[in-house]
Amino acid sequence: MAGRIKDEDIATVREKARIDDVIGAYVTLRNAGGGNMKGLCPFHDEKSPSFNVTPARGMYHCLAGETEVMTWDGVRPIRELAGGTHRILGAHATWIDAPFKSYGIQPLLKLTLTRNRQVKEIFATDEHRWFVRSDSTSAPRREVLTKDLKPGHRLAHTFPRSGIRRTTPSPFGIAHGFTYGDGTRNASGSVALICPPKDEAMLKWFPNSVTSASGDNLLVHHLPRFFKDLPSLEESNPYLYGWLAGYFAADGCVAADGTLILNSATRENLEFVRLLCTRLGIATYGITSQRRLGIHGVETDLFRVHLVNSDVTDEFFLLDEHRRRFQENEKKFARLGWVVQSVETTDRVEEVFCAEVEDGHAFTLADNILTGNCFGCGVGGDVIKFVMEMDGLSFTETVERLAEKVGVPLRYEDGPGPARNSGGPQRPRLVEAHKLAAAYYAENLATPDAMEARQFLSTRGFDKDAAEHFGVGFSPRGGEELTKHLRALGFKDDELVTSGLAGDNNRGLYDRFRGRLMWPIRDASGDVVGFGARRIFEDDRIAAKYLNTSETPIYKKSHVLYGIDLARREIAKSSQAVIVEGYTDVMACHLAGVKTAVATCGTAFGDDHSRVIRRLLMDHDDFRGEVIFTFDGDEAGQKAALRAFEGDQNFAGQTYVAIEKSGLDPCDLRLQEGDAAVRDLVAQRVPLYRFVLGNVVGRYDLDRADGRVDALREAAKLVTAIRDRSKVDAFSRELAGMIGIDPNDVQREVRRAANRAQQAEPSGAPVQVATDLPDPRDSRIALERETLKLVIQHPDLIAPAVTEVSSDDFTHPAYRAVWAVVTVVGGVGAADALWASRLQANTVDERVQSLLSALSVEAIPSSKEPDAAYAAHHVHRLRELTASRRIADVKSKLQRTNPIEEQVEYNRMFGELVALEQHRRTLRELSMDQQ
Repeated sequence: MAGRIKDEDIATVREKARIDDVIGAYVTLRNAGGGNMKGLCPFHDEKSPSFNVTPARGMYHCLAGETEVMTWDGVRPIRELAGGTHRILGAHATWIDAPFKSYGIQPLLKLTLTRNRQVKEIFATDEHRWFVRSDSTSAPRREVLTKDLKPGHRLAHTFPRSGIRRTTPSPFGIAHGFTYGDGTRNASGSVALICPPKDEAMLKWFPNSVTSASGDNLLVHHLPRFFKDLPSLEESNPYLYGWLAGYFAADGCVAADGTLILNSATRENLEFVRLLCTRLGIATYGITSQRRLGIHGVETDLFRVHLVNSDVTDEFFLLDEHRRRFQENEKKFARLGWVVQSVETTDRVEEVFCAEVEDGHAFTLADNILTGNCFGCGVGGDVIKFVMEMDGLSFTETVERLAEKVGVPLRYEDGPGPARNSGGPQRPRLVEAHKLAAAYYAENLATPDAMEARQFLSTRGFDKDAAEHFGVGFSPRGGEELTKHLRALGFKDDELVTSGLAGDNNRGLYDRFRGRLMWPIRDASGDVVGFGARRIFEDDRIAAKYLNTSETPIYKKSHVLYGIDLARREIAKSSQAVIVEGYTDVMACHLAGVKTAVATCGTAFGDDHSRVIRRLLMDHDDFRGEVIFTFDGDEAGQKAALRAFEGDQNFAGQTYVAIEKSGLDPCDLRLQEGDAAVRDLVAQRVPLYRFVLGNVVGRYDLDRADGRVDALREAAKLVTAIRDRSKVDAFSRELAGMIGIDPNDVQREVRRAANRAQQAEPSGAPVQVATDLPDPRDSRIALERETLKLVIQHPDLIAPAVTEVSSDDFTHPAYRAVWAVVTVVGGVGAADALWASRLQANTVDERVQSLLSALSVEAIPSSKEPDAAYAAHHVHRLRELTASRRIADVKSKLQRTNPIEEQVEYNRMFGELVALEQHRRTLRELSMDQQ
């Protein structure tokens, strides 16, 4: 039995298998400068490219660093964070949770930085990433490795978002902060010390307190003991901002040039201040110290920290002199970033650490320095390790596979042949079986038995060259031919069964695919990993039109896309991927010139497929491609579009849909109208969101108010599911145009839909069945109720005014039912002494009878006895509301009508709108006259 591969052959494989070529089969790589290439990490899902490849070194790497990190709980050494998940400040100035890990022993460089005459040293690996500020408006910062940093490079910085712009300091917090700075603790609590005239303005923050004189100073007594303790960081922002303002009034100063300085004899106090400022979004500079002569002539340290002026408001300054200096010396800019002074080699070789941050791939060190991270997967290595990780192969299998690709013959310690593992079939054997099966099927397409298969291809517009290009073949009908063929080539039964090419029953092995047209399914590297098989013969005992390879060690249907081997380079080159529904659609698209087409294999397009496409597109926040879905125009196609829309957020780029008007798929379209029609189909794509929302809205009659309401409610459910708030606003505005209503109404409904979704879980409370009777307190339909009360209680007064009233003037079904009863008995003009009783007698609906009884006895809300003018006023107002609803209907339809393409209809509706506006104005004037 053969042994291990010889070391010199392994080295040759490493040398000849270019890492960028191998990885490029899985990931689109782009030039990252400095001889490096970058793409979306294939080992985990991410929105920004983090995966780095160095072809010259044959290495891919995630990066490490060692220094202090800004966390939610303060600045902490990174080695203390390793092994846990901590809340840190990310690239987008938001607090995020990220794991920290050790990355082994590595040599370190010393990075020396300066800012405002302060000097800082950081030790990092040579390929740790930093962000250097640039003058370009399109790319304000660029990535630079530690070894490539130059003196004068300005490092990017990040500060938390402000939490004080919309608040003011809490008075109680101010009293606490001032007492902490200038106060003492005694037996009864705390005492604040106020030194006039400087601190005299602080008295107002201690109202109704007991004060006493102490020499030239004032003491404020009976304050809480905790006033001499630091506040909890869980207090509200106004309280903490007030505490900081009070503490600054006690121990801070504003220099003549406007610099904000807070002093303390205790460094821990200022460390707390910096942490508090971080929580509030106030930038600070590092803590500095100077020696001073203290009590009895003993030298001690005085510590100070500077606050950034632009991050505080006028309300922060409680002393007049502080506020005056702050306002008179507004600084033009603040030097927030650090500047590189030097990068030097060191003799330090030690354990290094880093965070794994997926959002932005960066985090913030102490003193607000933004730095690169390691990327969630924590992987690194050479070309062999990459293929092992990606395809789940052993070391030997990987070397054998790469050797085959680059043409390196392998020698083994105990013989010339490959080793056999007794643990079952290995990937190279399964891939080899599929490769040979694909060749066998392709050869059989030329046999007499495959005539119907060839005819099928011909009727779909595919000739011999097309079949050969895509490797289309034919599986013999006998049932054992492929199995016998592969056995003769040395494959064992367990290998054939595991590969999915053969099945096993009580009588032995049989071919999985029999008498079918065969499409080989390849992975991105070009290896055949499965097959799609179409039914050709009517007597095929398996009724399914298409069969696909079952899940195997090398075939996962949620991870493969038919045509990806042919399309991947074009997808990367054009930043476009076209998703079609079937094998023949892929063929038609490619032959028509749309070479970015791929298809799923017997399953819906899912999240795993999205990740494959995103890596090839290099789809991320800074580089956006486009994904175009083609669906049939039938109901199934519309459902597929909705599923795609639900997965739209997997892509940073744009998603579109291309549907032929008559519902033809790309293959049929090419047959009927030619290659150009397929290219036009893709070129005339429409945004996916517009197509989906249009389908939802199109189910409703938008000429009716209730139809527009229902359409809005249904579409709002889709819009509110979008996580990107900027997209939500844009979709809402477009939805308003589709339905023909005010954009503000759409945004309100979207917010309501979001609230309903959050409250959808059952609360356990009993559900109350809504009544069909209107609520007497409902102000929206109060006028309808009052008018009907006049109809029943005072028919003689209202009769002259209701001749033009109809059921359309009532919006509630119950009120409309009452008016129908009035009409049945002859109208209001037929009222007599038994009017109310006759109305009751002419309906069998108990709910309407109940409503009639209520309307006949409810009080009329008038301070005097109703007269004809009072009744006419109600009727005119009721009809005015009807006119307003009709105006809204016409306006909605007018908004949805193209004035150029539908000029006659547009002009007709415009004339109707003008007439309705005049009619409403007349009713309003009549109503006012009667009033």
